Amino acid sequence: MVNVVAIQQPLLHFLMKMAGVKKHLVQINPGTVMNFWIPSETLNNPKNNKTNPTSETDSNVARPNKPVIVLIHGFAAEGIVTWQFQIGSLTKKYSVYVPDLLFFGDSISDSPDRSPAFQAECVVKGLEKLGVERCTVVGFSYGGMVAFKMAEMYPEFVENMVVSGSVLAMTDSISDATLESLGFGSSSELLLPTSVEGLKALFSVAAYTKFWFPNRVYKDYLEVMFNNRKERAELLEGLIVSNKDTIVPIFNQKRIHLLWGADDQIFKFELAKNMKEQLGEMATYESIEKAGHLVHLERPCVYNKCLKQFLDSLQNTHAQ
Repeated sequence: MVNVVAIQQPLLHFLMKMAGVKKHLVQINPGTVMNFWIPSETLNNPKNNKTNPTSETDSNVARPNKPVIVLIHGFAAEGIVTWQFQIGSLTKKYSVYVPDLLFFGDSISDSPDRSPAFQAECVVKGLEKLGVERCTVVGFSYGGMVAFKMAEMYPEFVENMVVSGSVLAMTDSISDATLESLGFGSSSELLLPTSVEGLKALFSVAAYTKFWFPNRVYKDYLEVMFNNRKERAELLEGLIVSNKDTIVPIFNQKRIHLLWGADDQIFKFELAKNMKEQLGEMATYESIEKAGHLVHLERPCVYNKCLKQFLDSLQNTHAQ
């Protein structure tokens, strides 16, 4: 029987091409390859999708000619699935890059490192090979934690940030409190479901809107979107840090905007308010009503409007 989720992927790829981004593989290090969706106009030779691993830059790709936005996905889906409603709305004014984090999409690594810091390092190295010199990063959930690591480790590269439904770091206390409130025994049970019932439970807590799909669609989604289970379980283990080892970094970005679903049950809006206090004057926060953790998918038009208003404000400030 045909997998209905799998057959939609070529359509999504076509829509991404129409929106102005194409798939491109970058060798970060020997044994580590990361897939990026990059602006079509930067591809000098689209037929050659290989990069020279000994080169600092990818000779097949030109530098972006517009302000760069990097969209980093969460844990339940790869890049273009997560950001399918945002990419097309941004490409007219911005050069949009969408990485697939390691063990998502076609991104793989033989490194044993499963930390958000390693993901951040690979994303930045890949972007640098693609000719990106500085950017604004938009991170969702797990991708938000990777984005915070990028900002901490590469302050001159990451100028500004937008974060949705995430935290500075997944401390053991935040993890325990979140799982207890949601009724799950572990992060893997929540984020790596193995059954239709488990996937339904994930969508139930992640969304304000109550989705309904036939069981067959859930089964097909499980087959397509939850590969590399062993490695992803290790990513979840590498995510947790002890409270006693956690120090709020000093971020040197110009601005950090926290854009939240008002009814987020995984990372409640109170966490965004607390983060704003920790981050100081550079940080602002905003909530979208009638939206949960999947705010960018549930209310994409409102999310895009808020996101573009923030991005436009950065350009206005720069012009002044």
